[in-house]
Amino acid sequence: MTDAFNQIFQQMMEQGQKMASAFAPGLDGVDVKAFEKLFPAMPKEMLEAFFGKTFNPEGLDARTRFLVTIAALTVLGPLGEPQMRVTVKNALAAGATKREIAEVIWQMSMFGGPPAMQKALETAQAVFAETEEKAP
Repeated sequence: MTDAFNQIFQQMMEQGQKMASAFAPGLDGVDVKAFEKLFPAMPKEMLEAFFGKTFNPEGLDARTRFLVTIAALTVLGPLGEPQMRVTVKNALAAGATKREIAEVIWQMSMFGGPPAMQKALETAQAVFAETEEKAP
């Protein structure tokens, strides 16, 4: 990408974030990590039981359900941030890879727009970094 394009893209992202703040001013200053204390990542067996194939054996597994949920939360932009953090954690626990999560988020850029995609990627990257820090 050229410097001119990078500058235009950065301005577009900043404008998108300002618009998102204007649409959801109640989220300014909210500690989204506080939500995680209520909903920590579940063990893979529980994820499959609650979100996987227990109730619909021929249906989607937990990993796929979480990837679909990440797609929907991406389109919500900053409004979906608290749920996105928890869903990314649980998607990883259910067997989704970081690359799969990033690809789903990128795919949603055409539906939610680049600012929503950027927010979702930032949130996912923060969860990835926290997950790596906790790994033995």
